[in-house]
Amino acid sequence: MKRRLLLFLVVGLLVLGLAACGTTSSQSTASNLPNASKYEPTLFFHGWGSSYRAEEQMAHSLVNAGLTKTIMRATVSKQGRVSFAGQFREGDYHPIVEVDFKDSRNSNPRQWGQWAKATVTTLQQKYHFKRFNVVGHSMGNMAIMYGLLGNSAKMPKLQKQVDIAGHFNGILGMNDEPNRMKLQPNGKPTSMQPEYRALLPLRQTYPRQTAVLNIYGDKDDGSHSDGSVSNASSQSLRYLVADRAKSYQERKIVGPNAQHSKLHDNVQVDRVLIKFLLGSK
Repeated sequence: MKRRLLLFLVVGLLVLGLAACGTTSSQSTASNLPNASKYEPTLFFHGWGSSYRAEEQMAHSLVNAGLTKTIMRATVSKQGRVSFAGQFREGDYHPIVEVDFKDSRNSNPRQWGQWAKATVTTLQQKYHFKRFNVVGHSMGNMAIMYGLLGNSAKMPKLQKQVDIAGHFNGILGMNDEPNRMKLQPNGKPTSMQPEYRALLPLRQTYPRQTAVLNIYGDKDDGSHSDGSVSNASSQSLRYLVADRAKSYQERKIVGPNAQHSKLHDNVQVDRVLIKFLLGSK
């Protein structure tokens, strides 16, 4: 009886050992893909109170356009722990990563920046890529910008940044009003919010290899805004990055579907995004 029990234990341990080996092998394959330097993921960052679902139309439009066949998800817990669902596929060099912040009603842009940086570094530790792109909507843009503050040389190189409906220098009804904010010819706001002032160091440190596309909405109702963010607030990005970026361009989307929360589901935005991200691929 004891021998039989011992035999069952030995067999059980062997099975567990083989299963563990299989798991390790799978993870090893994911983290040690051939030609790791060729991979250039695009990370999507959603807005305040939202989730990865807000990124789905844009992500799938890029799949349909031929950028990639891979969409995976990075979930960031309220404690800042990053976990992944899905993985890079061998030979599919431009995977999409939908980032999902679980504490999406947190209003601290520095915290969002820490989460964004943790997402990039954790993903890079797993796949060893050297370049990446980002797409942000609303508060997701602040996650990107604050994540770039104090950027380490060990970080992968940001190639392309797409900002959609960015409230870099204020939000209507909170610290801005329609047609109140003014910009100088170089894009510098005549009045700066504290969150914007905190980003001013990027004027000396923003990565020079990065091409920037700034998309903002105008409802065409006289407010010169997307209903939540003034065009001037969105365009204030220029002063922060344009003097250092490889290139900087703006695209205004006009009409009812240019409303703030509709921009991430706007087919015009999809077309502009596709052209920008697929360019030179």
